Amino acid sequence: MGKAVLDLLNSIDSIMYYPVLIIVMAVSGIYFTILTKGVQIRLFRESCRLVMEPSHEKGQVSSFQALMVSTASRVGTGNIIGVSTAICLGGPGACFWMWVMCIIGASSAFMESTLAQIYKRRDDDGSCYGGPAYYIERALHARWLSVLFCIFLIATYAVGFNLLCSYNLQSTFAVYSFYHPKTTPVIVGAVLAVLVGYCLLGGGKRIVKLTSVLVPFMGIAYVAISLIVILANITHIPAMFAEIIRDAFDFKAIFGGIAGSCLVYGIKRGLYSNEAGVGSAPNASASAAVSHPVKQGLVQTLSVYMDTLLLCTATALMCLSTGVPHTEEVSGAMYVQNAISTVFGKIGPLFITVAMILFAFTTLLGNLYYVDNALIFMNHKKAPSKRFSVIFKIICILVVFLGAVIPMDAAWAMADITMGGMTLINLPACMLLGKVAIDALQDYEKQKKKGKNPTFHGRNIGLSRDEIDYWNE
Repeated sequence: MGKAVLDLLNSIDSIMYYPVLIIVMAVSGIYFTILTKGVQIRLFRESCRLVMEPSHEKGQVSSFQALMVSTASRVGTGNIIGVSTAICLGGPGACFWMWVMCIIGASSAFMESTLAQIYKRRDDDGSCYGGPAYYIERALHARWLSVLFCIFLIATYAVGFNLLCSYNLQSTFAVYSFYHPKTTPVIVGAVLAVLVGYCLLGGGKRIVKLTSVLVPFMGIAYVAISLIVILANITHIPAMFAEIIRDAFDFKAIFGGIAGSCLVYGIKRGLYSNEAGVGSAPNASASAAVSHPVKQGLVQTLSVYMDTLLLCTATALMCLSTGVPHTEEVSGAMYVQNAISTVFGKIGPLFITVAMILFAFTTLLGNLYYVDNALIFMNHKKAPSKRFSVIFKIICILVVFLGAVIPMDAAWAMADITMGGMTLINLPACMLLGKVAIDALQDYEKQKKKGKNPTFHGRNIGLSRDEIDYWNE
């Protein structure tokens, strides 16, 4: 990729996140937290209880199933590579700002998922669907903005994230002696593209089923191994936390080069990993059959916590506790592999490679779930033609191959820019519609105080039949 194009992408990336997105995300997250009286913390126990509540309608998607769909898209290469990159390029303080944005961002996740539930629609087969495109169109009467959001969503999940996912996977092979910087990425990209293409174009159902079963176990194994490494270095824990806090509040260094600071990297990589406020998870949230929209909003806050406070933190503490150097040269998979090898030797890097293969593969396929929804919305609620679908999938396969061979800066910049575009549309829309979600929350809590299992009707919060579809019944 030409240096001029790469410089342009990096410039757009820098300006978009500082000052624009940092301000939008911080203001909206704090605004939602105040408006809901800290719902993401205050009703945490209720969120945990609701996860296992069965579907309100027999045979339809439950809260837990919708949570797993959104979590599957969140959990992936970002939990390993994203955190590593943030520490290596931004400093250990990135962990602290990642945690802060997780807590604040969970309120944004509550708002967007509650709104997706309120404005969702029922399909002919009885299932539900919705998301930001639908609540922007119906509540804000801005079809053009809904379409623009869908364009950014497609650019994010079919291009930006898939480029980055493919790059991150091939980077895990850099620690092995057989790795060649010119040929290995091409081979990895080609193999990955063929596998993804095989599954997208009608085959590979067994592969998809196998990986979907293995990924949760791999996630648990990853946390367990991280804990072993942390415990093996338990004497370093106090110094590690001191380093994180000291770096997080080194404002002289932060404001001396804010675009590359721990503050910005913590926010960027945290957002890439947990996607709170981006507008992706509401597409899955809308499919859940619950008795009240707030139930799914509360459940979705857990997905943000699971991603950042559990998986991302596991990576950060595992790496920092070992004391291995975190430099620009090892940013990405290599830093994590160097850290894990201090306890597990040569098996450690191999485990990370296997985990990345599984995470990357399911992420690449899972990303296209959101893309399909966006394409259907743009095509006036109709599935695209078979010919268009085949051409589009072929383009997605080429993107997977391209991601393995482009520079790291280009991969991250493309993902950051497209994801940033989604967030800049979704969060202001949620702020404009904030009263609707707050009214729904108050209705929920009012019924809970009376000892009821809350149920929802649009008229309870002043919504007419013209404004919503599903909740008029």
